[in-house]
Amino acid sequence: MTKEVFQKKLGKNIARLREEAGLSQTELALRCDKDRQSLNRLEKGRINPSAYYLLQLSEELEVPVKELLNFKD
Repeated sequence: MTKEVFQKKLGKNIARLREEAGLSQTELALRCDKDRQSLNRLEKGRINPSAYYLLQLSEELEVPVKELLNFKD
């Protein structure tokens, strides 16, 4: 899997989990001390997030970090 494919799958999965949690991009971004644009770039697969960013997301989405990486096609 290339870096680009990984980032796109990760972003798509995060967007799915966010929507399932009933959160907007703005709400989740603020909870993670980020701006909406940062989360938008992440969900579109344009950035490679830090491990800490993934930890923040998992805590706010109330899922284990490994669930963020559980790509479902």
